[in-house]
Amino acid sequence: MRIRPTTSLVREALFNILGPAVEGARVLDLFAGTGALGIEALSRGAAHATFVERDAEACRTILRNLAAARLSDKATVIRGRLPGALDWLEGPLDLIFLDPPYGAPEGDETLASLAPLLSVDGTVVYEHSSRYNPPERPTGLSVVDERTYGDTTLTFYRKEEEG
Repeated sequence: MRIRPTTSLVREALFNILGPAVEGARVLDLFAGTGALGIEALSRGAAHATFVERDAEACRTILRNLAAARLSDKATVIRGRLPGALDWLEGPLDLIFLDPPYGAPEGDETLASLAPLLSVDGTVVYEHSSRYNPPERPTGLSVVDERTYGDTTLTFYRKEEEG
């Protein structure tokens, strides 16, 4: 199992940017790894977090981390491959974290499928290598901000206005 957890510096910066938008949010943590992003959102007042991870040991780690943080009652852990596992989810979701392995094609494929799950005022945060340029306008989404921290870039997407 190769997990590249979001560094504490990037995680702190991310949640400072999101600010009060986390409070009461329905969160989706994709390619969840240890679950650090979703658990941080729960600890900052998110109403519920769903974690999607394909690795069985990583899913067990997420469950242990949720139990240790006493947040299990606010979470769902799904073991599945992305983007296919999105078929099991229902929106609207307010905050979606997308942290695929750097360079994995499943990242962009998953991003292209997120708009129908996102709430009107929701945000997708795509964590990727700073050497990679993600799509600016995946289906139904557009870039609203981008921040780089060393080798990591956070690209923020919002739902495009209909009509």
